[in-house]
Amino acid sequence: MSLLNKTVLVTGADGFIGSHLVETLVHAGYKVRAFILYNSFGHWGWLEQAPPEIIKNVEIQPGDIRDQYLVRKAVEGVQYLFHLASLISIPYSYLAVESFVDTNIRGTLNLLLAAREAGLEKFFHISTSEIYGTAQKIPIDEKHPVTAQSPYAASKIAADALADSFRRSFELPLTILRPFNTYGPRQSARAVIPAIITQIASGQEEVKLGALTPRRDFTFVDDMVEAFLLAAQKDKLAGENINIGSGQDIAIGELAQNIATLMGRQVRFVEDRARVRPENSEVMRLVCDASRAQQLLGWKPRRSLAEGLERTIAWFSRAENLARYKYERYNI
Repeated sequence: MSLLNKTVLVTGADGFIGSHLVETLVHAGYKVRAFILYNSFGHWGWLEQAPPEIIKNVEIQPGDIRDQYLVRKAVEGVQYLFHLASLISIPYSYLAVESFVDTNIRGTLNLLLAAREAGLEKFFHISTSEIYGTAQKIPIDEKHPVTAQSPYAASKIAADALADSFRRSFELPLTILRPFNTYGPRQSARAVIPAIITQIASGQEEVKLGALTPRRDFTFVDDMVEAFLLAAQKDKLAGENINIGSGQDIAIGELAQNIATLMGRQVRFVEDRARVRPENSEVMRLVCDASRAQQLLGWKPRRSLAEGLERTIAWFSRAENLARYKYERYNI
């Protein structure tokens, strides 16, 4: 099968994972259409950082996942689709519940309707480990119960169910890929690893964080998009639901100390009440059972947490990159 005959649509292509995925797909030989959020500045988000040899091979289409007409236009002539466009900040979901419903649920519906009409060959719906809530068993496999501990998680549970209903009802060739926590260059400031690195890199002696005891399973972004690429190259994945993560977890406090050590700094970590989630909303532990990803995709993460953190620290510590982040503020 010639990859050059396959056009791939990536929604949310201007974001953290989406921009890395676009680069990976172009390198692999796919034709890529990037659906990005329209803005009056004509800015392409993190795709602005992609090398010129990548961008010249990408068709950029600005729009909004909530606009049915533009979504249908984006899907025309596409064979494969990766749906990453969504609102993802949990703290922001406490304030903007309606926006999360409109974007994550209604936006997904628009894409599903367009995909059904277009006759796609493969539809990859990108979910999140947050749908599981605090782990009821370790590690978390795909049969783990789902628990909406935040409006964000609720919107993603609904989007997943809607996507799966289109697979069952209309034979849409849909696969759900479910990343656990992903990190790396270009990640937004609302995420914990950029929050730690940017505060330390800016010379802060006191680093403000939320709760330090929750545990998370972190995967470097290059490994995550490699799993996505492997999924695109596999046949007979329709109907599968696949967790993607390292299978190892770490407490946020320990993670923060490890980052400070890698950066050669001694700092104090303090719990900022403004950053602490409501008690019943905090997910205390997530750790992935990635055995299905290994079985179906032949995937394992290549980078250790230490290696991934070193590469992430190097990127954020460059002056031109650090200047993009408002480290002195709590970004929700």
